[in-house]
Amino acid sequence: MQMAKRLDLFKGYLGTEMNMKLTKMREEGRDVINLGLGDPDVIPPQHLLDTMCQAVSNPNHHHYPSFYSNQPLKEAIAGWYRRRFQVVLDPNTEVIPLLGSSEGLFIIHLCLLDAGDIALVPDPAYPSYEAGVKLAGGQVEFIPLLKKNGFLPDLGSIPSDVARKARLIWVNYPNNPTGASATLDFYRKLADWAKANDVVVISDNPYSEICFDCQPPSFLQVPGAKEVGVEFHSLSKSYNCCGWRTGMLVGNKDVIAGMAKIKSHSDRGMYYPLQVAATAALNGPIDFMESRNQMFKERRDVVVRGLKDIGLEVESPLATFYVWSTIPKGYTSQEFCFKVLDEVNVWMIPGSMYGKHGEGYLRIALTHPKERLAEAMNRLQKYKKK
Repeated sequence: MQMAKRLDLFKGYLGTEMNMKLTKMREEGRDVINLGLGDPDVIPPQHLLDTMCQAVSNPNHHHYPSFYSNQPLKEAIAGWYRRRFQVVLDPNTEVIPLLGSSEGLFIIHLCLLDAGDIALVPDPAYPSYEAGVKLAGGQVEFIPLLKKNGFLPDLGSIPSDVARKARLIWVNYPNNPTGASATLDFYRKLADWAKANDVVVISDNPYSEICFDCQPPSFLQVPGAKEVGVEFHSLSKSYNCCGWRTGMLVGNKDVIAGMAKIKSHSDRGMYYPLQVAATAALNGPIDFMESRNQMFKERRDVVVRGLKDIGLEVESPLATFYVWSTIPKGYTSQEFCFKVLDEVNVWMIPGSMYGKHGEGYLRIALTHPKERLAEAMNRLQKYKKK
């Protein structure tokens, strides 16, 4: 059987492969602490669980999702953006719900790229950006995210001929994997650069509500941003709903229309009880976020302190539930992470999984109680002393 050659252009996601390996290790009796998986150990607030149960129990809520109007959800998304970011969106033309933002990460390349078109992708970055470009037949040009620049792209270093040919640029702040944050000043420069080069900005912003010492902005807060870009958001992290697969794309109406055209063929919409629950989330209370974020902050402090105690260079992130750290000298990222897994049963993701410029780093997800994270740091101490 002959498979499509495009499958040779990118790798499968390491996280999926590693989850299978870690499951097998646990079955063998090993006490593995998985610090790689970005799936928090929190659940949706009770009022959302109650709303979902009621909606699922309604016998009239199990038609094809396209049977129902998604206008209430679109209006809730627009209202949330207005309250949170002071961004005004037309729910009819500038908002589209998604089956999790991950769905949109792939579809958007089909909207914006023809075969051979250039897409600017940060390095390090979430691997699905690169995979989505290549599946659409596009060409990836990587933009280094370097510590000296605060892990922000240096727009001035992008060659002018590449900038003129590029069709889109990805940005993701607060950032996965580095935990870096962006400012409105950076977004203003990005919008001006995009307009000058006729490049579409795709802002991936699912971590804005996991924040400690800042209030992360939206790219769309910049005047004129909707002329040059769009933004992904999700309930997964904001409302502790990773498994619900409820996301959104907002911004430029032409891109939204293109997404809607493709989605009219690729799916039949979001399961209606999920629409009801997502609408309730976006229109409802957010007081639970304060204690949730305090919990992640305490976990962050345990991990940052533990990594510094063994001599690694690490900055305390202002947002996300990720910690980005250097590795000890004498290893590659992959060598160190796999040796630690084999010898002390702690799994951390090699920075090189996120791109060439991730080499020399590792990523830790704060998805365990702080006591468990402290145990992981103790194990790292023991490994380091060997």
